[in-house]
Amino acid sequence: MTLIRAWRFITLMLASFSLSLTMTHLLELPQRMQFDQQLWVRVTVFENVYKLFGSVGAVFEVTAILTAIVLAFLVRKHGSTFYWTLGGAILLVLAFVSWIVFVAPMNAEFAKWLTNPIPTDWTRYRDQWEYAHAVNAFIKIIGLSLLAISVLVETPKKRAIYSD
Repeated sequence: MTLIRAWRFITLMLASFSLSLTMTHLLELPQRMQFDQQLWVRVTVFENVYKLFGSVGAVFEVTAILTAIVLAFLVRKHGSTFYWTLGGAILLVLAFVSWIVFVAPMNAEFAKWLTNPIPTDWTRYRDQWEYAHAVNAFIKIIGLSLLAISVLVETPKKRAIYSD
């Protein structure tokens, strides 16, 4: 296996792992938006069911971005493969920036709720947190798709021989 093929595999796996965590948020969204304040805050803030998303998920997210950037560099002379790879890498970065701008501030706000009263407009914070995760899922879906396409455009086409 060549370095580029191995690097592609690693990049695709890490991007998939990162997307899988974000997809969890997307798939839970309809049900979680029906939770009342007590249940949503208990599950999300006090019980912190997403605790490992911040540690393990961060590793997946950051390493997926780094490997995608390195992969773009490795395939820089591979024509359209480079552009598909670069597009995928850019979207992974965009999802991360979106998380920093829209989700991280909500996480910081939720940490205050552990020792302070929950604001009366708690749904504003919940909505930003939930919908930002959903948007990030779609960004990552497109990013991973572009990375997969980058492999497909360079995969040699073999002519099938059919016999009767």
